[in-house]
Amino acid sequence: MPPKSAKSKEAPAERPILGRFSSHLKIGIVGLPNVGKSTLFNTLTKLAIPAENFPFCTIEPNEARVNIPDERFEWLCQLYKPKSEVSAFLEIHDIAGLVRGAHQGQGLGNSFLSHIRAVDGIFHVLRAFEDPDIIHVDDTVDPVRDLEIITEELRLKDVEFMERKVEDIEKSMKRSNDKQLKIELECCQRVKALLEEGKDVRLGDWKAADIEILNSFQLLTAKPVIYLVNMTEKDYQRKKNKFLPKIHAWVQEHGGEQIIPFSCAFERNLSDLPADEAAKYCEENKIQSALPKIIKTGFSAINLIYFFTAGPDE
Repeated sequence: MPPKSAKSKEAPAERPILGRFSSHLKIGIVGLPNVGKSTLFNTLTKLAIPAENFPFCTIEPNEARVNIPDERFEWLCQLYKPKSEVSAFLEIHDIAGLVRGAHQGQGLGNSFLSHIRAVDGIFHVLRAFEDPDIIHVDDTVDPVRDLEIITEELRLKDVEFMERKVEDIEKSMKRSNDKQLKIELECCQRVKALLEEGKDVRLGDWKAADIEILNSFQLLTAKPVIYLVNMTEKDYQRKKNKFLPKIHAWVQEHGGEQIIPFSCAFERNLSDLPADEAAKYCEENKIQSALPKIIKTGFSAINLIYFFTAGPDE
């Protein structure tokens, strides 16, 4: 029998769909410098881009496609033995680390924020491990502080964008009596007010007409976010980390998106092993890779779906 897909116990409440409607969507890996973004990207994609111990090792975003792991696909391939096998994939971009003041251009911030605007969802990587050999841009490890820095920079960039948008619409209204301009202005003013309250656009209560307008802006805080908490292999194996409760509390107060604990160190070491040795190591240590969950969650977060076709080749 083909493997069955796992059923979720409780489906989360659906929110309005913000963002582009396309079959070619992508997700970006975002976070402060030196939190494990490029190492995660390398492990996910089996590439070997630089992942050095200094800020801004990545400048231009690295891009790659990652196949969606699914036992049903493998089962169908074994059954039908097609001439070609084409798996569903997730396109992932490794985006350079942001720093405080990025919305004002600090640390090439304007360029890096534009790279985030180009993706459709965010893997927000948090550092939840201490290591004196890996520098932190703020000297100490504090994931909640890091969360606030990144979310604030994205929000302030959206405020800046909406201020310009409101000004442009007001100028256009002086030259035209188009009723649509008034509708757009009212929507933009509500968005700007929400952002100035310290809230992200994706958490707003929007009507269908609002969403149509918002989707043309590609606002940074409108994108779905998955929080990836990078910890030591020891913490990941024992499922305990001193930073995790505070991270969880913060996320619950700011939208309640999904949190996935993982360990870059473990995933990197596991990927270096042959498949049989990796399976044996996981079994002996009662530990599993988080990469399949990360990939599938990212694929679902940007509202992509896939289906199977099987049979004689055309």
